[in-house]
Formats: sequence, C-alpha cells, structure tokens
Amino acid sequence: MSIHLHWFLPTGGDGRTLVDRHAYTDGGIRRSRITPVSGVRAPDIEYLAQIAKAAEQLGFEAVLTPTGTWCEDSWLTTVALAQQTERLKFLVAFRPGLISPVLAAQMAATYQRVTRGRLLLNVVTGGDSTEQRRFGDHLDHDSRYARTAEFLSVIRGVWGGRPYDFDGEHYQVEGGLTALPPDPLPEIFFGGSSAAAGPVAAEHVDVYLTWGEPPAQVKEKIDWIRGLAEERGRTVRFGIRLHTISRDSAKEAWATADRLLADLDPGTVAAAQQALGRSESVGQQRMLALHGGSRDRLEISPNLWAGVGLVRGGAGTALVGSHADVADRIEEYHELGIEHFVLSGYPHLEEAYWFGEGVTPELAGRGLLARIPAPPLPGVPAANGRTASAPGGAPLLLAGGR
Repeated sequence: MSIHLHWFLPTGGDGRTLVDRHAYTDGGIRRSRITPVSGVRAPDIEYLAQIAKAAEQLGFEAVLTPTGTWCEDSWLTTVALAQQTERLKFLVAFRPGLISPVLAAQMAATYQRVTRGRLLLNVVTGGDSTEQRRFGDHLDHDSRYARTAEFLSVIRGVWGGRPYDFDGEHYQVEGGLTALPPDPLPEIFFGGSSAAAGPVAAEHVDVYLTWGEPPAQVKEKIDWIRGLAEERGRTVRFGIRLHTISRDSAKEAWATADRLLADLDPGTVAAAQQALGRSESVGQQRMLALHGGSRDRLEISPNLWAGVGLVRGGAGTALVGSHADVADRIEEYHELGIEHFVLSGYPHLEEAYWFGEGVTPELAGRGLLARIPAPPLPGVPAANGRTASAPGGAPLLLAGGR
C-alpha cells in the first residue's frame, strides 16, 4: 500500500500567522477585517494557481478545497484551476444537504469530462448548526448524517447509467439518471467521529478521513470503521488531515512553532476556544480535548503539535520536526493503515516547497511512494540540502484554513 500525498488550497485566504478566518470578516477576499491581521493574502485565482502549480510540480496527487461561509466556492474555483494544471486532482469539499444529489451527480460527471478525470469528492456533513442554518439547513446533527447516507445512495444510484428510483425520509427520486456517468467514478472521501457518522462511512464511502490525533487514537478509529465496513461486506481505505512544519533541522521547525505561539495573546485564544467549544462536531471536541485550551504540553505525541487548534477550527494538529522526523511520523501512521495524507502549512505556497523538497524525497527513499516526482530543476545543484527552485526565505508562521 503506497502513500498518497495531497495538499490544500486556502480559498478563504492565506497568511503567515495562526489566525482563523473568524479574525477577519471576509477571509481576506476584500481585506476588510474586524481586527488588523498582517500578511494576509487574498485567495485570488492567480495566487491559488501558484499553489496548485507548485503542488503539481512537487508531486502532490491532489489538493483539498474547503467549503463554508468564508471560502470561495470549491466547484467553480477548482474547475478554473484545472485549466492551469495538467495532472493535479481536486478534492472538492461540499455539503450534501445544500444541493440535490441528482444534480451533484450530474455536476461530477461534467467535471470529470472537463478535467479528464481529475475530480475527488469530499462530503462534509457539517457539525455546526449555526453554519448550517446560514445556508438554510435546519436539521439536527444526527439527522444530517442520516440525510448524507441517503444522498450517497442516490448519487451512486444515478451513476449507474439507468433510471433510478429512491424513496427515503429526506429524498424521493423518480427515474433519477446521469445520462453520461462520470468516467472514472470520483472517489468519495468523508469524515466524522460521532456514532452517527460511522455507519455512513462503512456503507458508502471510499476513503474515511480523520483529523490528526495521536497514533493510538487514530488506530481506534481505523479499527472502528474497518469493523463496521466488514460487517457490511465492504472495504474502506483511510486518510488523515494534518498541518506540517518541516525544516532542515528539528531546531528550526520547533522555533517556528514557538514563534507561532508567541504571536497569540491570551484573549485571542480564550475567544477562539469559547467559539469552538460550542461546536456540535464530535471531531472538533476531540481536537479541543488534545490541548484543553492550554499552551502547556502541546507536543501530545512525538512530533505531533496541538498548538494550531488553540485558535483554529477543524484540523488542529501539525507534524513538527526535521524532514526525517516528519517522514517518521507519516510512516508510523501508514503502518496503522493510513493511505491518504491531506496536508497543509502556512503560507501554503512556501510550505508546499518545504514539504515537497524535504519530506517527499525521504518518503520516496523508503519506498513509500508509488510515483517519485522528478526534481523541479533537473541538473541544477542543491544549496544547503534544498533544491534551487525553493522560494526565497524560510516561511516562519502558519495561518488558518480548513
């Protein structure tokens, strides 16, 4: 089982400091913020194209594009970026309750033809009722997962090439059809830590995603989902969502994390923790439990740092260390059964190079990658262990995203 490496597109804005998008009103799109935030980069299509092209050049297979109030639309943004890349796939996040499953199936089929098969789907059921109501969705937490199960039944049914009927609690479809089914069928990624989420993953998805918890906790999740899938005669593969701070030495990486912490005042942390604590997401509550809102003992497992989650929702942990350290941790998760690694680091352009030119060669040398990317500038000698195509200067700090 080889490792699949994926990166992240910050469609809600990028930057050099650890701030969630709630720190400014529009994710940097118009740079109109509630409080001043230095170094914020708007998610212009030109900037996102730089990240997408860098990810493709560095050997990442796909990029995850988030969904939500503070993001640009993931479908429209990525189909535009597909015209500026050649091989890169797009892991498009979307909320199933906000769109007809038959229409989503048709959109996916069109997307596959336009991009020549470069679509992956990330189904986000949603763990925050406030966010869901903003989009007109008033179902409770468990009902949203029940609806997701029906949604995925319909979308796979209408991809079958024949009229499909479905009579459920949330969807009633008569003769649903995708006239030209997608080829290939997009793989479906899905995450959820609640009791309501497990059966949905086991019954319907290709890849179950977890946020970056310590290996022992990740193993528990894998065993849980794998067992539920086996009861249904299915096999589910596994992925993990993590940030990275990878440098030429562990000292440099941890210095970056320390500077990041020093930039956070107690009021910012307290406000973020209060807001995140209201989330209905079981996964979010598990992220908060890793650090308890405290700056002490944030290295919760070797090279696994929970500092990101002090002020940021969603994925709240980072792999921190030398390139070999980070590769060690990835290999450890891989041995548990993790196949897909969805990674990010801020700013995303610079951090893609730190990882792609530092960690990827380590993983390739261990035989963990199915395809080894070619050097960005073949024949050009490296300086200080890094290839000559690296961006000028070392990125210092992280910024928020999904």
